[in-house]
Amino acid sequence: MKKLNDIVEKFEITGKVTDVKPMGEGLINDTFKVFIDGSDKPKYVLQRINNAIFQDVDMLMDNINKVTDHIRKKGKNTLQFLKTKAGKSYYFDGEKYWRVMVFVPDSITYQAVTPEYSYIAGKSFGEFESLLADLKEPLGEIIPDFHNIEFRLKQLRDAVAEDRVGRVKEVQYYLDEIFKREEKMTLGERLFREGKLPKRVCHCDTKVNNMLFDNEGNVLCIIDLDTVMPSFVFSDYGDFLRTAANTSAEDDQNLDNVDFNMEIYNAFSKGYLEGTKGFLLPIEKENLPYAALLFPYMQTVRFLADYINGDTYYKIKYPEHNLVRTMAQWRLFEKAEEKEELMKKNIGY
Repeated sequence: MKKLNDIVEKFEITGKVTDVKPMGEGLINDTFKVFIDGSDKPKYVLQRINNAIFQDVDMLMDNINKVTDHIRKKGKNTLQFLKTKAGKSYYFDGEKYWRVMVFVPDSITYQAVTPEYSYIAGKSFGEFESLLADLKEPLGEIIPDFHNIEFRLKQLRDAVAEDRVGRVKEVQYYLDEIFKREEKMTLGERLFREGKLPKRVCHCDTKVNNMLFDNEGNVLCIIDLDTVMPSFVFSDYGDFLRTAANTSAEDDQNLDNVDFNMEIYNAFSKGYLEGTKGFLLPIEKENLPYAALLFPYMQTVRFLADYINGDTYYKIKYPEHNLVRTMAQWRLFEKAEEKEELMKKNIGY
């Protein structure tokens, strides 16, 4: 643990480090609570940046600093990252990249996806976008083509052309269904090229547990800012609903369990429209139901491409795992597609 203490003390902290303890079970970054002499509560958070995923650490931290500075100037709560004593936003120890942020005291996160928390999430992520709608400084695309459906479809076509493990024949039904809807589902990219749809500063990882709450249930701030980058508002809207409105697990083998929960949709949409009221364009609002379809469609494409490629990207627990994920995600897409007209009606179209 001495090495971690030494890393923390490379930053502009106040006091002397007495202990560093693991914090949470993050899937992307290793995170630690940092204790300072004279206090039994954590003062800082030390985090190892996963540069296998976020390969441009300078861009990553530049994005985060621009976003948090902008939010702070508007008098709103946000995460606070420290500089190193050498004036950098991260420390490189020769092998790994590290950053330190101020610990937010008396804060909690929730995992439950209920209509109440979905409304709060919609409002909070909408307000987050709204706060950043006038950010003039450009942000980098930290994961290029992350939510670009045309790029994901190209990856699928490439996988089919190579058919490296001979699986294409068994999944032809899903390929036919996916490509049958290609023109409809690439609408966002076409609208962007036509100059009708803008890119916004989006969070790109909208989940209930990416909000910090105080003990009275009020949202303190949005967290996990690594994926903040330019994208369509469809990213924050559709990606939340892909997981939150799914009535079952992402890899449920019983497709009868899979449905699209309209109660979650309505609650999240109500909050999101309140949060984005000041800047959302009519073309963005009217295509929110499209976004609710786009993300299960895109995730189906990604799972299927990985299955055809021989399971090189997503971790699997058994040989057909990615095929099961493909089937479950496609059922979610079909259930959302069935409710598309109801979705439009419920947001006023």
